[in-house]
Amino acid sequence: MAETVFSKILRGEIPCHKLYEDDLVLAFLDIAPLATGHAVVIPKEPAETLDALSDDSAAAIGRVLPRLCRALQSVTGTRDFNVLQNNGRLAHQAVDHVHFHIIPKPNDAQGLGVKWPSGSLDHAAAKEMAARVKELISA
Repeated sequence: MAETVFSKILRGEIPCHKLYEDDLVLAFLDIAPLATGHAVVIPKEPAETLDALSDDSAAAIGRVLPRLCRALQSVTGTRDFNVLQNNGRLAHQAVDHVHFHIIPKPNDAQGLGVKWPSGSLDHAAAKEMAARVKELISA
């Protein structure tokens, strides 16, 4: 895996405002926040995208995300928030290390802005895809 800013943060070469740390996960405040309390949650395991992450690291992140969200809601007084995770350049991933953003949404002017260009589901193709995915997951 290529060297990233997160690698340097994990090694302590770049300081951060830590919110949480355990053996598998580090969470800290984003240095370019979209809103007050914007946090980044990373696995300590080097993995570029979520599909490359081990089940143990993914589970560790899954356990801490709700706790961090509740704490950030309490500290910021903001009830609404987004949890964002991107994989690959086309999906807007800027740092090649798995990371989740917790972004409080206090009002329309702050936080994450999202456009959602909805399509329609082809039910025959969906049935086939669901069967293939279920088969791969159970293998």
